[in-house]
Amino acid sequence: MNADGAGKLQTRFRRVTRPVSTQLWRFHLEGFDRLPRNGPAILCPNHVSFLDSAFLMLHVPRNISFVGKAEYMDSWKTKFLFPAMGMIPIDRAGGDKSQAALDTAERVLRRGELFGIFPEGTRSRDGLLYKGRTGAARLALKVGCPIFPVGVIGTREIQPPDASFPKFRRDCTIKIGRPINVERYRSRAEDHLVLRQITDELMFEIRELTGQEYRNVYAGKTAETEPTVTVARVAHVGDVDDRVPEFAAAGS
Repeated sequence: MNADGAGKLQTRFRRVTRPVSTQLWRFHLEGFDRLPRNGPAILCPNHVSFLDSAFLMLHVPRNISFVGKAEYMDSWKTKFLFPAMGMIPIDRAGGDKSQAALDTAERVLRRGELFGIFPEGTRSRDGLLYKGRTGAARLALKVGCPIFPVGVIGTREIQPPDASFPKFRRDCTIKIGRPINVERYRSRAEDHLVLRQITDELMFEIRELTGQEYRNVYAGKTAETEPTVTVARVAHVGDVDDRVPEFAAAGS
């Protein structure tokens, strides 16, 4: 088992399980040719079902490590399997507890591997798209790698948040969006407005891929609205595009 991300077990699992999954569900994959064949990259999907990370892992062309809630380590059913499959446990209490997971993710990226993280931080129970947290932007600026927005559609219908088992013979669409290049902002990696701007661009791109309604609050039981400084018309950080709404630019 690789203690710092995905290893040989995930490679074998993907090889065996991918053909099985295509018999159980109908997958529609778009934009996967955008992913680099080598080198580090961060994939950021929306999160509406337990299956989101599993389906993405099965269909990306390379191994990918994902952040997952630390509670999975409390169950004998998942405490060994999930880390062996590339899950990096994160304590969602935040602060120093969650920083350990981001440190592990940084090591994964510096090895030239793929890393996946849900910018909303938790599953959206109502199917809406919620405000993104800045961890992906911080990592991308530190390592110097692109962020790929990912839109996952259909997994909520396959397995809603409270369902014990998935439904078969349903459709799932996974779209890889155009990469967000943060290189020009690496000298301002600690500027919170830059982190917020990149993250809001990311959430806009995800919304474009999924068609979800966006809410400018964090997902979860403690979701709150924060004071905002709007960043208008930013499509790819620094480029002008009239399509972009005025997302929040302060707070994480």
